Amino acid sequence: MKMPFSRMGLIFLISVLALSVSACGSGEKGSDGSEVPEKITIGTDTSFVPFEFLNQDTGEYEGFDIDLVKAIAEKIGIEYELKPMDFNGLIPALQTGNLDMAIAGMTITDERKKVVDFTRPYYDAGLYILVRSDEKSIKGVEDLKGKVVATKQGTTSFNYASKLDGLKEVRPFPNIDQAYMELEKGSADAVIYDSPNVLYYIKTKGKGKVKAVGDLLQAESYGIAFPKGSPLRDKVDEALGELMEDGTYEKLYVKWFGQKPPKKE
Repeated sequence: MKMPFSRMGLIFLISVLALSVSACGSGEKGSDGSEVPEKITIGTDTSFVPFEFLNQDTGEYEGFDIDLVKAIAEKIGIEYELKPMDFNGLIPALQTGNLDMAIAGMTITDERKKVVDFTRPYYDAGLYILVRSDEKSIKGVEDLKGKVVATKQGTTSFNYASKLDGLKEVRPFPNIDQAYMELEKGSADAVIYDSPNVLYYIKTKGKGKVKAVGDLLQAESYGIAFPKGSPLRDKVDEALGELMEDGTYEKLYVKWFGQKPPKKE
């Protein structure tokens, strides 16, 4: 039995539309053959104030990174879900595909670039030595010999402290707040950690109790991390560049750090 032409034409049209939708949905592919999903999972360590933290009053996640992610997602037109986890778990989660992206004040290093891809740097920082406010013998890194230094495990701060000669002990903690407490109660002589977090702590919970000493150590830059070959990396990097050019990035920087970002040479 022959099918009426109008019905055949309708089926043909539906088939063409289905193929078109399928082609549009395929999106951009990365070097590993993966595609950009419509909704992504973003890992973050919500103990890194003022980049990402839980506001105890509102129950919402806030911070410079949180605002930056929102602006990037709006620029790209993509939905996302934040997945808080320990900093140590971020890179393994990217490698196993449990995360599409990670932002947590993560320093770009040659070692990390072997296993994940990064965007352009979005924040320049370094490490500071933090001591109690009444400390007089520690004025710089050379005065840490024979001292106990606390820091956060799995970070460049821990790597740096571990390579210093003559320390009595390096005590790594899962959370930097524990390292600060160790310092305040006198169980550690100093803390070495990322400069923005140290300075924020001095102005807030540690006000009058602690101080930073010495020069900024080991200049470093933060980047947003992705699984190797992810097509999402280029999209986010492009959006990040646009936010830096249109003034959005500067507004967020001023909001969280109280000054404009330093100009690049």
